Amino acid sequence: MQLRYSFRVYPSAGQRMALARAFGCARFVFNDALRVRETARAAGLPLVPSGELSKRLTASKKTPERAWLGEVSSVVLQQSLRDLDTAYKNFFDGLRGKRPRMGAPRFKSRKDNRQAIRFTANAGWKIMAGGKLRLPKVGDLAVKWSRSLPSTPSTVTVAKDAAGRYFASFVVETGTDDTLPETAGQVGIDLGLTHFAILSDGTKIDSPRFLRRAEKKLKREQRRLSRKAKASNNRTKARIKVARAHVRVADARREFHHQLSTRLIRENQAVAVEDLAVKGLARTRMAKSIHDAGWSALLTMLEYKAARYGRTFVRIGRFEPTSQVCCVCGVKDGPKPLHIREWTCGACGAVLDRDINAAVNVAKAAGLAVSACRARVRPGSVPAQREEAGTHPKVSRASGSQAGISVL
Repeated sequence: MQLRYSFRVYPSAGQRMALARAFGCARFVFNDALRVRETARAAGLPLVPSGELSKRLTASKKTPERAWLGEVSSVVLQQSLRDLDTAYKNFFDGLRGKRPRMGAPRFKSRKDNRQAIRFTANAGWKIMAGGKLRLPKVGDLAVKWSRSLPSTPSTVTVAKDAAGRYFASFVVETGTDDTLPETAGQVGIDLGLTHFAILSDGTKIDSPRFLRRAEKKLKREQRRLSRKAKASNNRTKARIKVARAHVRVADARREFHHQLSTRLIRENQAVAVEDLAVKGLARTRMAKSIHDAGWSALLTMLEYKAARYGRTFVRIGRFEPTSQVCCVCGVKDGPKPLHIREWTCGACGAVLDRDINAAVNVAKAAGLAVSACRARVRPGSVPAQREEAGTHPKVSRASGSQAGISVL
């Protein structure tokens, strides 16, 4: 499978100018090709093919008006045209039902939060012996290597985020030697807001609430930004401070998701989760808390890590009544309001925790054998049968007196 490895890049002042020039040229080529296709569509003409757009780009670079396009690598410009083709393909596949629907390609702006360019193998880029990344017509970039690449990368993408940070990401092919040793652990996961995740073994993982904790600072920086004059240098500095505060929250959330997903995959042979309707829940009054939790990101990490390390990942339907069925006897006693966190099963008398009960039912719905259900619920008080063998009265009094308990 293919994975993407990202590393922080620290370009010099001259290299930042060269990257800004490459970002601008790639954005111009994308917008120009999109304008050509949209003009043809408005005139009722067929879609202009990619080969024709490439020929027009090559011819325009020889004109005095667009000679500045030759100041950047030609591979960057051609990859920008490929990005446009991918955007159109995704749009049409969404209309045909082959993938989730998405909007038509839109024009890019220099004020977008993310600017990126891509170099393929034929661009001549390489990783130097000293660890620097050599890019054509940019130079040797200093890279903070946090880990080694498992194989030779096929492409490198250089991106700049809203906080002004630069990253180099590599697409590499991983082998089949990443499979972890088999383990007997199997777990079902119920996601929530009070607790981020509740496992079928009774473990409750608290929600970090990264956005809620940083809200005070974010509001302060946002107020300072709103007071700055538009198009001023002070406003640019304030905007970067706001962006940095947001990326710190996003980075902390991503790190939490990676650590949790890796632990779950390493400790369990099979992981089952519920397929939640996150888009629908995000339109409720709990939208901020749901976006802060980032459930979808965790499920995506669990899915690709399970495929990489040889684990089983199962999604159950969102309409499965996990909170209505007793995990001990399997009796369904109907829906319950959210404020009911614990109840007693009317059939078997077990005292059930709402979240743990749901997590166990998630595992059972996925076909996992979970034995922790009966250990995590408290059985109700059931009178002893008359024919049950009792304890000798003298033994009972002796044990009760030794323990300091009065026996009636």
